[in-house]
Amino acid sequence: MDLLSFNSVAATSLLQALQMSRVRISPAYQCGVSNLKARRSSSPRFSWRSPRSMAALSSQDNNAPVPAPNSSHRIGDVKRVTKETDVCVNINLDGSGVANCSTGIPFLDHMLDQLASHGLFDLNIKAVGDIHIDDHHTNEDVALAIGTALLQALGDRKGIHRFGNFTAPLDEAAVEVVLDLSGRPHLSYNLDIPTERVGTYDTQLVEHFFQSLVNTSGMTLHIRQLAGNNSHHIIEATFKAFARALRQATEYDARRGESVPSSKGVLSRS
Repeated sequence: MDLLSFNSVAATSLLQALQMSRVRISPAYQCGVSNLKARRSSSPRFSWRSPRSMAALSSQDNNAPVPAPNSSHRIGDVKRVTKETDVCVNINLDGSGVANCSTGIPFLDHMLDQLASHGLFDLNIKAVGDIHIDDHHTNEDVALAIGTALLQALGDRKGIHRFGNFTAPLDEAAVEVVLDLSGRPHLSYNLDIPTERVGTYDTQLVEHFFQSLVNTSGMTLHIRQLAGNNSHHIIEATFKAFARALRQATEYDARRGESVPSSKGVLSRS
């Protein structure tokens, strides 16, 4: 056999070997392979998925938030004016956690920032009140307006989870919040805040804030302190737990679709 013939035979053999090798390997590594037997027998591997594929996988996660039907944002917009206060509240339940709150009460502003950030609500609040007397009226009317805006944003409450339950720790403090967007206002409040004030904020106003919000939103709300001895930590853990529980309750349930989460078929304040 001359050199040219030998090289031709060797090249042909090498090409056949490569083709056979490629046939054996590709079913196990090719994206979207339908040969389950080949997939099971193949060794573990990493694969890149497009963003669309990852989104499809995420939608199967029971804990993943479900977008609102028709991508409509649920927004409540309320203006409350009395002889004591002038309050404007705008809340977007399907927001991204943007807060722009100015009540004239620094500690309350800080807590409202927690509500927006951890609930992923967009919250815009402007309030002017008689804080030269004390913070009571402004604290109350801001909460009443938030509750009314929440009621407005929820509408007929079709498709939501309705219930929320979250426990938030903050250093030595831990607070559990359980709520039901039932249309029936009720507050069970069990916080033991050791000091009368945090900064200039009267700590008695925490309970009054949540009672006011419950009254106008039609929410059943249970707040229970599990641990804590620092007043700031206890109150902040409460607002964080409330934000996360409210986020759970207002998010859409993919399995429920457009039905109301009640055996009565309706959830309302009446």
